[in-house]
Amino acid sequence: MSTLDRIACLQGRRDEVPNQELARELAATKDRAGIREIAENLWNKDQNIQSDCLKVLYEIGYLDPALITDYAGDFLKLLKSRNNRLVWGGMIALSTVADLKADEIFPHNDEIIKVMEKGSVITVDNGVKTLALVASKKDEYRKAIFPYLLDHLKTCRPKEVPQHAEKTLPAVDATNKPDFIAVLQKRTEDLAGAQLVRIKKVIKEAEKK
Repeated sequence: MSTLDRIACLQGRRDEVPNQELARELAATKDRAGIREIAENLWNKDQNIQSDCLKVLYEIGYLDPALITDYAGDFLKLLKSRNNRLVWGGMIALSTVADLKADEIFPHNDEIIKVMEKGSVITVDNGVKTLALVASKKDEYRKAIFPYLLDHLKTCRPKEVPQHAEKTLPAVDATNKPDFIAVLQKRTEDLAGAQLVRIKKVIKEAEKK
């Protein structure tokens, strides 16, 4: 049985368990040939195969992102797909490799932002994470990206503020932390309970930068 044959849809399954199990095995054994076979089928004509292969890849990315960095370009291309499942899956995959592939991803910042502005909640969540990790790598990247992240925190829905603030933290440094903290303090007016606790924790983390 080939690696591809083990994905969920080719097993006659509609759940994600086969994809998750395959991802764990490929990551544990560092089976680059198997991973390559999965990546090649991101462009299969069958959308179910595409979706399952993407799921396998980003599950590998959670476990060992270095194993899928070669496919960052593929993930970027998927952001242009008309299939929303591939768009948000592509953004998840990008977020897992952004820390290692910042130089490749940075030139596509504007594309990522455009996709986020009309994307699903999952697309936006992982877009914030991707941009913040890229911004954390170089002052040039930080200066270009951080204003957008800050504006996003000013305007996103209250329930999204804690998570997006946490994901933005890697891009915070001594030069931009006053603005970051000021925005979060302003947003505390919209929050209560566990969300407020999370934001106060982020502010404390930012103060240490």
